[in-house]
Amino acid sequence: MTAFELGVAVAVLLVAMALVFAFLNGFHDAANSIATIVSTGVLKPRQAVLWAAFFNVAAIFVFELQVATTIGTGTVLPETVDAHVIFGALVGAIFWNLLTWYYGIPSSSSHALIGGLVGSGFAKSGLDALVAGGILKTMAFIVISPLLGFFLGSLLMVLTSRLLFRGTPGRLDRWFRRLQLLSAALYSLGHGGNDAQKSIGLIWLLLIGSGFSLATEPVPGWVVVSCYAAIGLGTLFGGWRIVRTMGQKLTKLKPVGGFCAETGGALTLFLASALGAPISTTHTITGAIVGVGSVRRRASVRWGLASTIVWAWVLTIPCAALVSAAAWWISSHLF
Repeated sequence: MTAFELGVAVAVLLVAMALVFAFLNGFHDAANSIATIVSTGVLKPRQAVLWAAFFNVAAIFVFELQVATTIGTGTVLPETVDAHVIFGALVGAIFWNLLTWYYGIPSSSSHALIGGLVGSGFAKSGLDALVAGGILKTMAFIVISPLLGFFLGSLLMVLTSRLLFRGTPGRLDRWFRRLQLLSAALYSLGHGGNDAQKSIGLIWLLLIGSGFSLATEPVPGWVVVSCYAAIGLGTLFGGWRIVRTMGQKLTKLKPVGGFCAETGGALTLFLASALGAPISTTHTITGAIVGVGSVRRRASVRWGLASTIVWAWVLTIPCAALVSAAAWWISSHLF
């Protein structure tokens, strides 16, 4: 096998790993899109994942590739990237996704991937490999996205309660069960538009680092289609452990609350995608759900569970970075 053929084979293997990550992203984060609509009884679980998966993929026609650009050229310098760096990043991200899924903890697939890139890039070339601007943007939205989700979710809940306080519970429930179909669709659209682009950016970075593409060239169409298809397929299978945590254990929601949480989360995702910020859909919807729950009464939110989730958020990037750095070392020294 020639050096070129070996390079192609390695690139194909890493692209396959990136698509596995996209699948796991959809599988792990399905809870973000469907937890509220399932917990309120608007749709049955299988109906909900079909609804979410469809709009995950439909996002391909709505969003420009701003987030993919941040991942592809705004986290680590493309010239430092090689197969070992991408391998380490994917191992770190996949490991963290599977670990948190097993324990039913809603963590961020996005930040696991970014932590993986930072860890393997740093292990190879130190701080010189990292792009400070893109990493700082990501770090800022770790705080901004749940706070904005919390604010918008609670604000929508307050406004809805004030505007519709004369309505009868039965009638309001019927209306908001219908409206939740719209809000869940919008949230799934935002989820697909932000999260699928992370795998797109990673594959693009691999193609640039391997010499198969240039940073000045557009992302190949097959990369875009395959990543959106993979995340949609992952959503179809759904991470039910996390669905239970998000939709039943954190707080109890009615259709009006589900609508407000999903709409607040969707607005946050649309804004972040327009700004090219690779935010966590998990952080966003968790903040929105807690915001809605806190409007009813403080005791309606299980704050102990919420604090456990926050700790998982804090640990995601450093833990994924450590695993990816170890994977980079093993890969670069053994192969």
